[in-house]
Amino acid sequence: MRRSTHVIAATFAAAAALVLASCGSSGSGGTSSSGPASADSGSSQAADGGSSSSAPAAAPKPPTADEPLPTSIGDGEGELNLIAWEGYAQPDWVQPFEKDTGCTVNAKYAGSSNEMVSLMANGGGGQFDMVSASGDAGLRLIYSGDVKPVNVDLVPEWKNFYKFLQSPDFNTIDGKHYGVSYEFGPNVLLYNTDTFTAAPDSWSVLYSDQYKGKVTVPNNPIQIADAALYLSKSQPDLGITDPYELTQPQFDAAVNLLKQQRPLIKKYWDLASQEITLFQSNAVVVGAAWPYQTNTLVAAKAPVADTIPKEGATGWADTWMLASKAPHPNCAYKYLQWATTPTVQAQQAIYFGETPVNTKACAEMDKLAAGSCSQYHADAPESYFETIKFWKTPLAQCGDGSADCVTYTAWQSAWTDITG
Repeated sequence: MRRSTHVIAATFAAAAALVLASCGSSGSGGTSSSGPASADSGSSQAADGGSSSSAPAAAPKPPTADEPLPTSIGDGEGELNLIAWEGYAQPDWVQPFEKDTGCTVNAKYAGSSNEMVSLMANGGGGQFDMVSASGDAGLRLIYSGDVKPVNVDLVPEWKNFYKFLQSPDFNTIDGKHYGVSYEFGPNVLLYNTDTFTAAPDSWSVLYSDQYKGKVTVPNNPIQIADAALYLSKSQPDLGITDPYELTQPQFDAAVNLLKQQRPLIKKYWDLASQEITLFQSNAVVVGAAWPYQTNTLVAAKAPVADTIPKEGATGWADTWMLASKAPHPNCAYKYLQWATTPTVQAQQAIYFGETPVNTKACAEMDKLAAGSCSQYHADAPESYFETIKFWKTPLAQCGDGSADCVTYTAWQSAWTDITG
């Protein structure tokens, strides 16, 4: 979660080309496996592990859909090359993993989802094994053939995941898991408690002239989904049911709202630290944020709090995805096992200020930092998580089977126009 949202145009163009090529193909047969069918050269099984959320009916078949799954994990190859968000390979949990498995971890930190997609081109290029992709990158990686299905039966803790993150539609297509969910969190409304004596109950404050020049939001095309979510409640006649599946009129309405918001914005932030500085200096009084900013500011005794307004919120959920040309598949599976254990999940959650996907991590969190389980919503009821619309890549295919939705390429172009 702690990452730059800065978009590099050239990087995005390359990534977008992959998605458009995939979505424009016949999408039938899969490619042959470039790695061993079984991690220990044993027998393989069809790639069908677990329950799923199906892809839109009109979506093409992922190129690696028919690759066989390993049925066991062999000896480690001695190395593991990761593309990750900065801080996702901390010594606290990586060094014990290396000692336990003999797999030396080499992490390449990426600053944006687009950079991750670019680095994973050609299945990781035979260099990278896994990527900690967010939901706005997952489908791009799947439909470009750069990641392949994994066998969740080889990840024992998968059964302890929150049900809604066992087979979410941003990493699971037609019953095939292209990775395992890792950590997640909501995008919250952060506000100055000196300005707001009560928590704002609506995202409308981000679009109000009352706070002109005192508003900040992420510099990220996926912010269009936040506007769409707000409009789904404030203008129900638009018929928005999914903020990532927008028809042209729905998309235009969200873009127009964001253009109207532009004069209110003090800064579109690229880094969490930038938003923290804006609130500390009283340059802004309200903004879209992650829980990390809130916790950092509260720890510094800044007068802030956050809330999820009545319209709900968007959110991010990261997935460890396996490169289709991973050179070290055994070490990769061993890391999937390690990183999803309650202890490592708790360590990661506290370090980043996010929620672990493993429901057993709550008790471990409180052992490490009293009250952290509740602080990061790891013990929240299901109704809380139902208010979060998790990031996913906007595609032409809509959930109703039509192909009338606006693609991510258009989202990027519109965002450039919005932000100037």
